[in-house]
Amino acid sequence: MEQQTSGVAVVMVPLAAQGHLNQLLHLTRIISTRGLPVHFIGSATHNRQAKDRVHGWDPSTTSNIHFHDFQFPQVVTPPPDPHATNKFPSHLLPLFEAGVHFREPLGQLLRALSTTNRRVVVVHDSSMAFAAHEASFVSNAEAYNFIPCSAFTVLHFIWEMMGKPAYEEGSLFPEELPRISFGEIFSERFQKFSTQNTEWSNLYCAGDIYNTCNAIEAKYVNLVAQTQPHKKIWAIGPFNPVIFGSTRTPRHRCLEWLDKQPPSSVIYVSFGTMTSIADDQIAELAIGLERSEQKFIWVLRDADRGDIYTEEGRKVQLPDGFEERIGVVGMVVRDWAPQVQILAHPSTGGFMSHCGWNSTMESLSLGVPIAAWPMHSDQPRNALLVTDILKVGLVVRDWESRKDLISSDIIESSIKKLMVSEEGNMMRKKAHELGANIREAISEGGTSVIQLESFLSHISR
Repeated sequence: MEQQTSGVAVVMVPLAAQGHLNQLLHLTRIISTRGLPVHFIGSATHNRQAKDRVHGWDPSTTSNIHFHDFQFPQVVTPPPDPHATNKFPSHLLPLFEAGVHFREPLGQLLRALSTTNRRVVVVHDSSMAFAAHEASFVSNAEAYNFIPCSAFTVLHFIWEMMGKPAYEEGSLFPEELPRISFGEIFSERFQKFSTQNTEWSNLYCAGDIYNTCNAIEAKYVNLVAQTQPHKKIWAIGPFNPVIFGSTRTPRHRCLEWLDKQPPSSVIYVSFGTMTSIADDQIAELAIGLERSEQKFIWVLRDADRGDIYTEEGRKVQLPDGFEERIGVVGMVVRDWAPQVQILAHPSTGGFMSHCGWNSTMESLSLGVPIAAWPMHSDQPRNALLVTDILKVGLVVRDWESRKDLISSDIIESSIKKLMVSEEGNMMRKKAHELGANIREAISEGGTSVIQLESFLSHISR
């Protein structure tokens, strides 16, 4: 259905962290295909990062996506600490806080667009909510908050902020779920940063956009809506592509390797871009993978820093002879990997993941079950959603054990359980069914398409 979009310009304001850049760039693609011009703002470095790392489509071939490289101060970010017991990426906080320097150039862009468009619509990451405040000074501009995590996590957060025990009898959540407090997850500095963003959002935002869909968490989206009756909510995920044609670059070598493997025989191992793992844990993971005798692709990288192009991360060491011994059984990837295409490949049968929402949505939408190893932030709750609510995965390390070294025995048994046990096969079957339902949501007449059209109609009113 072609949308009447004349006179509406959309401005995307992402947070400069990969999982956030990625989701809003995918949303940019979705909105641009409906005929609206979309302006994506950021530093030159982070705009380049977003474009270089996106998979499944080519931003340079879309004429109505406009990138704006804003000046950004020199931000010194310390190296990530692989030995920190709290895995929250505190090393990136100076970068997040510096985002507010975009306020002035964003204001200039909004005022310029407001003279040539009937309405200017700002979609900002929930951690860049100064953009909503800035939009409030432009008479024909309005702002919408992009929530980069699950409705399940947001509902826990709202419930906790209301001072209610999340798991008391009669609450919104099953009593048997493990107790997780936000105080255990976020640093005090980040909580202060988050509080300021929440205040701006509550004052100046007209609604919230979620990268989720009814097939995954209709119940939790509806409950969030009930707790915030003053706000409109749209669940229009998954944002990531689920169908892949030819792309602009040669195929990654790991995809060529996957072509040679049997269906559902490979476990993909990756812990995202914000976590660095200690050497002793990497050694245990390597031993567990080797002993499991399962085929694997392991993305082994240090956490991103402020500028991925100029700062060298540590070269993670593997046990002596590991890569020689695994031979053709496994592959270690130390560069950027095409995650969505790996997950979409028929040879991939499982994903050992930190359960960042980006990775979780990609895995679920492509029908791949998850071995959950949450590290920080929303990840412990995403892991609960995957394992306890949706039942399309298992727990490798529970949140209570987050400061412990996880043994190679536990890792080996988790991999075998997911990949070759009857229980794992049932999870895979359930994940395949859920993936089909999620993909249906973004097909014509699907719930996410209906929600998208509702959002576009609303901003084009």
